[in-house]
Amino acid sequence: MKLGLIRASLPSYFPEKHGVWVAAETALTALCADEGVAFYMHADVPMDARETEDALAACRAQGVDFVLLLHGGFTMGDVARTVAASEFRCGFWSVPEPVRTGDVQLNNFVSLNMSMSIARQVRDLSARPAQWYHGAPESAALQDRLRCTLQALKAAQSLKGARIGVIGGLAMTFYNMEVSTSELRARLGVDVAHHDMHELTGRMAALPADLVAAEVAQMTRAAEISGVSEDQMALTARAALALAEMAEAGGYAALAVSDWPALQDNPGMHPGAAFTWLEERRNLPVASEGDVLGAVTQLVATSVTGRVGYLLDMTEPDLEAGQLLMWHGGGGPLYLADEAGAQWINHPMIGRGTEAGPVYGAISDLVFRDGPVTVFRVARHASAFFGMTAQVSGRDPSGFTGCRGWLDSFEIDGQQAGLEDVVASVMAHGLEHHFVLVPGNVAGILTEFASWTAMDILGRVPMRGHLDRRDFT
Repeated sequence: MKLGLIRASLPSYFPEKHGVWVAAETALTALCADEGVAFYMHADVPMDARETEDALAACRAQGVDFVLLLHGGFTMGDVARTVAASEFRCGFWSVPEPVRTGDVQLNNFVSLNMSMSIARQVRDLSARPAQWYHGAPESAALQDRLRCTLQALKAAQSLKGARIGVIGGLAMTFYNMEVSTSELRARLGVDVAHHDMHELTGRMAALPADLVAAEVAQMTRAAEISGVSEDQMALTARAALALAEMAEAGGYAALAVSDWPALQDNPGMHPGAAFTWLEERRNLPVASEGDVLGAVTQLVATSVTGRVGYLLDMTEPDLEAGQLLMWHGGGGPLYLADEAGAQWINHPMIGRGTEAGPVYGAISDLVFRDGPVTVFRVARHASAFFGMTAQVSGRDPSGFTGCRGWLDSFEIDGQQAGLEDVVASVMAHGLEHHFVLVPGNVAGILTEFASWTAMDILGRVPMRGHLDRRDFT
């Protein structure tokens, strides 16, 4: 990703005198370096539409993704209008006055106000927003705001041209996870390619035994094996290695795999632990049940946090305690485990109630450590976004076997929400039942990502004692 800075001011104002240009270049150079973003500063200072078109042409030639117009002093409206009318994602920035008495030196906050007003006239800001910034280059608050933008735009940029491999298609009955791949490509630039399950099982069978044994040894060092047979651990390693091969061969940034029921018939396993291992060791997102938008959500999580998140169900709301159990019996990396660590165990439900019992199909078993988390999902063919923050608060017993944690202290779109409100919001919005959990509060970055990509941001719906059709509009 590349940020392009265009500086603007009338000559009768004094950005050079007050060091605005130098301070801005210094601050942005350092900030972009910290965020892994390339930086380009246009050499000239445009004062009219024609000169601004020249600056934008230079940005195109430089491969700029985000244009930042800095009002170093009062800036003509046609400069702002030309930037706002362009195809670029853009922002407008002004700095504070160097003195607050005597003759006004810069008068650029007024110019910022004018620019944002003009932008609304020439640009649909709900579909193609423009961000504003006001603050000195060295201001921590300003840099936080700019950093949020860079991280959000990097997430959007990471999806452009990303490929997701779907193996085995959508798991049966999960109609709510169907997605239009054409809409997905048009909205986010994500491509989807499909593979038959037999390709995976064929690759698994062809792997040499020594490679499989070495992978099992690494898994053993990462977590204790509890009750899982050698044959099942070998099948798990084969699945992980074969999926990694398919991801590399297809150039896939993430996978969406139908983990049941075909793999239980042949070769007789569940790949949950394989998903965990790929996410933990290779940082490769693997969405279970063929959930393509779950994989997209994971790619966003990986861009923003640097690690794959946890694809989970909202499994059990304890309305009396106000706590929500987030859980999944499939994959999920190991890094968020509490002090008890993680284990490889037999899938607790596959084979349950049969004579053999649940003795095949390994998964990871762990409890999340306490702390703040963000839970979110890209939804509705990538046209909508839902996000909330919460706190993992451990309790005894810790919940169902698998990857899990009890959450409380919820906020949805910045609004405090009780557990009943969380449930009401999920139901009213008709959200697909996989959500991605990541450590920390990154709700602001994610909301800005959703805004730059023109998603509807789904807010809090209060719990009511009656049906209200407005909850569904």
